[in-house]
Amino acid sequence: MLDSPFTDLDRPPLSQAALTRALVRPGSLWSGITVVGRTGSTNADLAQAVRDGARQGAVVIAEAQFAGRGRLGRVWSAPPRSGLTFSVLLRPDPPPLKQGWLPLLVGLAVASAVRKVAEVDVRLKWPNDLLIGERKLAGVLAERVDSAVIVGVGLNVSLRPEELPVETATSLVIENAVCADRDPLIRAVLREIEAHYREWSEAHGDADACGLRAAYLAISATVGREVRVELPGERVLTGLATGVDHSGHLLVRSKGEEHTLSAGDVVHVRPHNP
Repeated sequence: MLDSPFTDLDRPPLSQAALTRALVRPGSLWSGITVVGRTGSTNADLAQAVRDGARQGAVVIAEAQFAGRGRLGRVWSAPPRSGLTFSVLLRPDPPPLKQGWLPLLVGLAVASAVRKVAEVDVRLKWPNDLLIGERKLAGVLAERVDSAVIVGVGLNVSLRPEELPVETATSLVIENAVCADRDPLIRAVLREIEAHYREWSEAHGDADACGLRAAYLAISATVGREVRVELPGERVLTGLATGVDHSGHLLVRSKGEEHTLSAGDVVHVRPHNP
């Protein structure tokens, strides 16, 4: 019984069959949902699926992941069934120049679903973190494989304080969310991703035309803040985050000059008081 997924009754397993019935339908974005007990990385699993010719809309959810990665190669891990760890396979029609919005789109979708279902004030830290206050609730990692884009998400659901990987993290249980049931959460998240992705695709990747940029900025934790951005090549830029451009890049004003950043590790320095 020690290896049973029902050993921890606060962390019941997800049902692949139930999720498939609810989400995989004719005309749906989602073409298949796979729930695995344990894997190295859901992004790596879908990268192999891309090479094997998998269709758009494949989803892999792992109850436990032992080789997960965040941005900059950081290791990411959590106890089994304590979070939502999943990846989605997208084959976007909009051109690559517009596809920088995909990790932001998925982050917005996850935040929107969590705000609705769990009733917590989740905000977005550019480019790929979901925060409650200044504590990290979730992360997003997008990777290109051939012409496909794989977007992975790690969302802390039932982690207890002693289980947090770092003291700057948090979970829905720690934040006293009204819902910490992974089943309704993953259903809501995937429906939000589908809705945002469909609107963005129909707008040919125009983040303004489909309302994506406005929705993102509305819950941004970064824009309007003094930030320190660690850039590739050990460079550091400090300034005021003023917005996100039409390609999803962060705009930072420093010493009277505006910089457009496509990558970087952002640290929020202090609130901006206009």
